Amino acid sequence: MTLKLLFFASYTDIAGASELSADLADGSTVADVAAWVVDRYPKFAEILPKGRIAVNQEFAESTLALADGDEVAFMPPMSGG
Repeated sequence: MTLKLLFFASYTDIAGASELSADLADGSTVADVAAWVVDRYPKFAEILPKGRIAVNQEFAESTLALADGDEVAFMPPMSGG
């Protein structure tokens, strides 16, 4: 399946782009796509767990199964008020 990956704020700098596509096996989960990102961009290993991941514009748990064409957004922790 093909996923659309979106990176925001400082994550864009690490990935070198604000948008990528990823091909993963059918039945992959949010945890699997996060591992895919870390495998390609090792700097994410330490900081990715501190941020949030959304699937199709809704925050998602790591166990959520993904479907072909899903949009997966990676957002760093935000501060401010």
